[in-house]
This record gives sequence, structure tokens and C-alpha cells, in this order.
Amino acid sequence: MHESLAPALHRFAAVAHDGHLTRAAERIGVPQPTLSRAIARLEDELGVALFHRVGRGLRLTPAGRTLLPRAEAALAELAAAAAELAGDTDPATGRVAFGFLGTLGTEVVPRILRGFRDAHPRVRIELVQNPHAELLDRVRDGTVDLALTSPMPDEPGLTATALAEEELRLVVPAGHRLAGRPAVDLAEVADEPFLLFARGYGLHGTVEAWCEQAGFRPRRAFEGGETGTLRGLAGAGLGVALLPLGPAVPGVVQLPVRAPRTVRTLGMVHAAGDRPTPPVGDLRAFVAEHGPRLLSHGLPSAPWNV
Repeated sequence: MHESLAPALHRFAAVAHDGHLTRAAERIGVPQPTLSRAIARLEDELGVALFHRVGRGLRLTPAGRTLLPRAEAALAELAAAAAELAGDTDPATGRVAFGFLGTLGTEVVPRILRGFRDAHPRVRIELVQNPHAELLDRVRDGTVDLALTSPMPDEPGLTATALAEEELRLVVPAGHRLAGRPAVDLAEVADEPFLLFARGYGLHGTVEAWCEQAGFRPRRAFEGGETGTLRGLAGAGLGVALLPLGPAVPGVVQLPVRAPRTVRTLGMVHAAGDRPTPPVGDLRAFVAEHGPRLLSHGLPSAPWNV
């Protein structure tokens, strides 16, 4: 099929509406011989005549009447797509798909968006909350322009920028044998059931790696995706958990871990070597510059033990 089908259809539709090569050529701004050759090439490629000559004018053949509404519909669809793309890339009003971990949705992401909107109030932010593995998949396939996640990936197709560190605490019920301690070693709960994040969440592999450093494999009591659920189950005595430091929950104690160091790196990930639109580039630059401060302010730093 024609390498430049859209221009060919545009020229065909112009001639069909004007019924005259010269008038159509003048209206769309091409030389009349160029327009005549374009119509002839289109007829050759389609294998049908699209016009009859009537005096000095042209009239559509049955094949031309069949093609015209479809050509107009295709051209209208292309124009709408072009307008949508132009809107998405506009520096002031464009669109950004911003992905993040669920654990960052309460404080960190709102802080970043409030700061960014001060300078870019009309940019449209499409928010995507997913587990770590799904966020990386969406960055790879281009449906997310940048993501806040952990751990930082190390692969050629992705660019990762570390922004801040987040401490995880050992969460136990208030009556637990370790609850009164100022800090613990992870090996001290080697024989206890663990409440873990499910596979696909970044903390699943991270917690397993910390347990391995402490000399044991965690015995799974439950796997889930909500920090609040895991914290509540720990408070009910169904197991222990390693979770980001959070606000006080009755009956729950969050203990600092001495060894191994239970700190994860949070950062921004986006596709390597892509050509970001102006609004995407602006948000990436904002996160790279202000993310360390905004992330740190959004992460609890006080001992929320009850």
C-alpha cells in the first residue's frame, strides 16, 4: 500500500469535494500536475478508477463513492490523534503518567505533587499505584513515564536515580517477648512466623535477603500487599513483620533492627535513552532535584512505638 497513504487520501478527498483538479490544487496548496499524478498513483495502487471526467470536471465513480466516507473518517481519526498527542506534549498542559509504590501514597507522593503543581499547575498527572515488579513492567512498556520504587533496578533499559533511604522496623505485638527492647537483631526472630509482602512487591525479596543475611529463611505465616494489613496482623500476634516505620497503632511495637541494617533505597526509575515530552522532563527534573528532601520529610523518623 502507498507509503504516504494519508496525504494521498487527503488529496483524493479534496478533488472529490471540489470536482475539479485545478480548484482542488489551489485550495490545498499543491501544483495541479502533482495532484493529478497523486490521484493516478492512488488509482493504480487500488486497481480501480476513482473519478470519471465530465467536461472540465471530475465525478466520483462507484469505487470513489465507496472510498470517500472511509477516507474522511480515517483522516478525521488521524487529526484527532494528532491533536491528542499535541495536548499530551504541551509543556503547560501536557500529561505525565507517574507510578509509585503503595507505601509512598500517603505522604511522599502528595508532597511531590504539591511542590510540582506550584510551578506547573495545569499539567495533567495520571497516577499509577502498583507493586514494584508491575511498575518496572509499565516503565519498560512506556505506559508509565517515571516511577518511585524500591529496590533500584540495574538493567540496561532503565535509568535509576537513588533519592532517599527508608528504615524498616521489626513489628511485633505489644506483649511480645522483645517488645520492651530498644533494638533487636533480626536473628532473634528466626524461629517465628513472618508476615511478608507478596511476590512482585519490592519488599518481598528485600526482606528475604535480610533474613538470609541474619542466617535463616523466614517461615511464612501470610503474604499480602497492604502495609496496614500486615501491621494489624502483627499486632494480633499472627507473626512478625519488617515494615516501613509508620504511625502508632494500638497494641503494636515497631523495633529498630541492629543487624542486618534494614534500610531500603527509594528512587526514581524511567526508561533509559527515551525522549521525554516537556511535561515528563519537567517532572523528572523536579523529582531528581527535590525528591531527596521531599522523600525524607515524608518518611517518619520518630519511634512510633506504643
